[in-house]
Amino acid sequence: MGSFRTTVRQFHKENADQVKRELNWIWHRILEYRRMIVIVGLLGLCGTVMSLVSSVASKYLIDAVTGHGADIIGRAAAIMAGMMLGSLVLQAVSSRVSASIHVRVRNRMQRTTYGKILRAAWEALEPYRSGDLLNRLNSDINTAADGVISFLPSLLTSSVKFLGAFCIMLYYDPVMALIALVGAPVTLLLSRVLMRKLRQHNLTMKELTGEVMSFQEDSFRNLTSIKAFSVTDRYEDEMRKLQGEYADAYLSFNSFQIGMSSLLSLVSMLVTAACFGWGVYRLWTGAITYGSMTMFLQLATTLRGAFSALVSLVQQAISITTSAGRIMGVEELPEEKGAIPEGFDGEDVLQIALEQVSFQYQNGDMVLHTFDFTARPGDQIAIIGPSGEGKTTLLRLLLGLVEPCEGSAELIGGTGKRYQLCAGTRGVFAYVPQGNSVFSGTIAQNLRIVAPEATEQEMEQALKTACAWEFVRQFPDGLDHPLGAGGRGISEGQAQRLAIARALLRRAPILLLDEATSGLDAATERRLMENLRESGMVRTCILVTHRPGSAEFCNRTYEIHHGRVTEVDYGA
Repeated sequence: MGSFRTTVRQFHKENADQVKRELNWIWHRILEYRRMIVIVGLLGLCGTVMSLVSSVASKYLIDAVTGHGADIIGRAAAIMAGMMLGSLVLQAVSSRVSASIHVRVRNRMQRTTYGKILRAAWEALEPYRSGDLLNRLNSDINTAADGVISFLPSLLTSSVKFLGAFCIMLYYDPVMALIALVGAPVTLLLSRVLMRKLRQHNLTMKELTGEVMSFQEDSFRNLTSIKAFSVTDRYEDEMRKLQGEYADAYLSFNSFQIGMSSLLSLVSMLVTAACFGWGVYRLWTGAITYGSMTMFLQLATTLRGAFSALVSLVQQAISITTSAGRIMGVEELPEEKGAIPEGFDGEDVLQIALEQVSFQYQNGDMVLHTFDFTARPGDQIAIIGPSGEGKTTLLRLLLGLVEPCEGSAELIGGTGKRYQLCAGTRGVFAYVPQGNSVFSGTIAQNLRIVAPEATEQEMEQALKTACAWEFVRQFPDGLDHPLGAGGRGISEGQAQRLAIARALLRRAPILLLDEATSGLDAATERRLMENLRESGMVRTCILVTHRPGSAEFCNRTYEIHHGRVTEVDYGA
């Protein structure tokens, strides 16, 4: 029993600590956007004050109509009309300003989290599925941004509204507690009619949201390529562009919502005015003797609405903290080591040297045991072995995505200086991963991911070297031929050759091909390897393959079996 109680206490303590961390994260975001929050709060507070003043003005207007203080009837009517019209205008302004602030904060928070995911250490990201990352990046960011901007203003507005209405009722007549709702059926009917017109706006927003999520999913699916090509900055810029399009559509949609909301408010105001006019008539005829009745009807509705809003804030707070915790989970991932080694010059690199290297993943699986590996300029090296033996892991070591548990993984320059392999040394590598790494867009856009300024002649030359020009030129629109997500519309072998052409445009001295010729026949593979050797576009080529026959195209071969890496006598 004592052990159980200890476990329960530990569980509650851990939850309490997590909630504290989440609240601390939210508080720092509130401080970051405090000026925007103050603007939203002041607009809401002004609206609340206008509503309360309007309720009090209605009392004096009714009293004036019934002969109590008739000299103030004009002033009371003017104040009430001014407050009602002012409230309508303020509501439209507040909605527009709040929407603008929300989309700005959302975009900024999303961009920050997106950048941190791109720059997170490769192994730290492995437990996260792309769908989960997208959900955190979109749904959770949206919830958190809305909470950061609106929670405190909503709490302030609802509290002032509740306390103000209660104090006014208490001051004038604590017994008066009758509440009546007017115009709800009419408002509901009009809402159903107007909601149908939102369909096109919703479809537009869904399409844009789909484009953003497709881009994000593409980038996460090809995250290794993005890191290997060191184009994370370009992807953040593209993300910013898509966000701009989203913001324009969102604010256009919001304008329509404001118009609809204003119309509904106007209808509600007219219904209320009609009921109020009827009450004035009843008071004028003597059926109602207290001018305060209308004021209390309004205040009772205000009280109930404010109380419901305060209750709903509890649920909102839970939703906000939960989303904050999920966002923190990816924002706090360790960042990969990306600093460029001092004195590093990619053009000076002559050799790759892995000495006495062992590696195991964080889950404890030992993948590669103590081994040596070298690659010199002019080498075409085949790394062969069954699937799952560690061939791809070896390339990850070269790209600095993971670090050896033992030994050294370095580049050696012409002067003999050694540089540890890391994110900062990726500039000397061009990488083609296994699987389909084609992005949605035209062929030219795919090629220019790594070389934005590449000319058509340069792209054509890279395609010829990769044995891809023969099918690209057959498309009616050539380089401008559009490809679907994941290279939809071309074969696996064609997608692999496009990916190789893209890597060649990087003009890096070392080319890494991870099962990148698996979709090619033997004759095309041979022609490709000969082109690479003769093109001068790369100095060193390392080909990972599970097909031993591919080794004949290379001058050196390493075999991986049961985690052991040995150089063998295959190859030309």
